[in-house]
Amino acid sequence: LPQMMVLFLCLSILEDCGYMARIAFIMDRIFRKFGLSGKSFIPIIIGTGCGVPGIMASRTIESEEDRKMTIMTTTFIPCSAKLPIISLIAGAFFPGSLWVAPSAYFIGIVAIICSGIILKKTKALSSSPAPFVMELPAYHIPGIKNVAFQIWDKSKSFVKKAGTIIFLASGLVWFLSNFNWQMQMVDAPDSILASLGSIIAPIFAPLGWGTWEAAVATLTGLVAKENVVGTFGVLYGFQEVAEDGVEIWSTLQASFTMLSAYSLLVFNLLCAPCFAAIGAIRREMKSPKWTFIALGYQTVLAYAVSLCIYQLGMLFKGNGFNVFTAIAIVVIIGFIYLLLRRPNNKDRKNSSAKKVGKAVLGGAKL
Repeated sequence: LPQMMVLFLCLSILEDCGYMARIAFIMDRIFRKFGLSGKSFIPIIIGTGCGVPGIMASRTIESEEDRKMTIMTTTFIPCSAKLPIISLIAGAFFPGSLWVAPSAYFIGIVAIICSGIILKKTKALSSSPAPFVMELPAYHIPGIKNVAFQIWDKSKSFVKKAGTIIFLASGLVWFLSNFNWQMQMVDAPDSILASLGSIIAPIFAPLGWGTWEAAVATLTGLVAKENVVGTFGVLYGFQEVAEDGVEIWSTLQASFTMLSAYSLLVFNLLCAPCFAAIGAIRREMKSPKWTFIALGYQTVLAYAVSLCIYQLGMLFKGNGFNVFTAIAIVVIIGFIYLLLRRPNNKDRKNSSAKKVGKAVLGGAKL
C-alpha cells in the first residue's frame, strides 16, 4: 500500500498539471498503427506500478473495442510485483547481466504491440477507429487539495478491491500448502498443493520446467506475483527469503538451466495476472465471458512464447529436433500469419464508410 500511495501521488501530479492528457494525444498517432488508442498509453504507464489501477484507467477510452483490447494487454507490462521474479532469475542465472531486466519490459511492450495488431483483426474487436477527442488543459501547478483527494480515493479503492481478494486467496493457499487430503497438517512437499502441482507439472514440461515446485510457484503467483519467490523459498526449506531470493539461488541453479529459467520468467510475466487484477478485469469487462477470453488469451500467449523460447533455444544448442520443436515452429509461422493477414472485408467497409462520413461532414462544414 505505501508503494501504491507513492505511485498514486506521482500519477496525480502528472494528471493534475495537464501532462497525462498531452502524452495520450502525442501517442495516439503511434498507437493507431497497432490497433490501440492513444489513451491506452495511460493504463500501460500506470500498469508498471500495479495492474489493478492500470486496468481501471481504461475507463477513459470511449471505444468499447479499444477498451477491451487495452484491458487484455495492460498486464503484459511488468508491474512492481513482477520485479522480484525478474531479480530472482537475473541474480541466480545471469549475474551481472545488463539485458535480462530490460528484456522483460521489451517482451511486454512487444506483446502489447503484437496483440493490438492481431486482436484488431478479429471479428469481435474490429471496428472503425474512434476519433480522438480529449481536452488539453493548460499547464499549471497541481493543487494540493486535489492531489490529496485523488491519492485517498485511489488508495481506498485499491484496499477495498484488491485487499479482499488477496486476503481470501492467501488463506486458501496457506490451507492447501499445510494440509493433505486427510486434513492432517503436513510439510509443503506432502500437501494438497504439492499433489495438485504434480498433476499439472507435465503441462509445463515442454517449457523446460516440468517440476511440481515450479508449477506450484506459478499457481501461487496468481494470488500475487511476488509470491513466486516466497513459494520457492518455502518449498526449498526456507521460512523467509529476501525479495530477490538470494538464499535459494544455488538450489534453483540445480533445478533449472539458464534457458528453462528464462522460459519460466517469460511465462510468469505474460500469463494471467494476480487475483486482484483478475477481479479488476471482471469488473471493467462487466462480462464473465470476456473475462475468461482475456485470461485465456494471456495464458495461451504466455505458453506459446515460452514454448518457442525454450524449444528453439534447445535446437540452437544442438539438442536435436523433436515434436515440440516442430510445434514451436508452427506456432511462429501462425503468429507471423496473424500479424500480416489483411482485415476481413467487413472491416474495410466500415473503414471506408467512416472516411465517406468524414468527407460529408467536412463538406457540410465548409
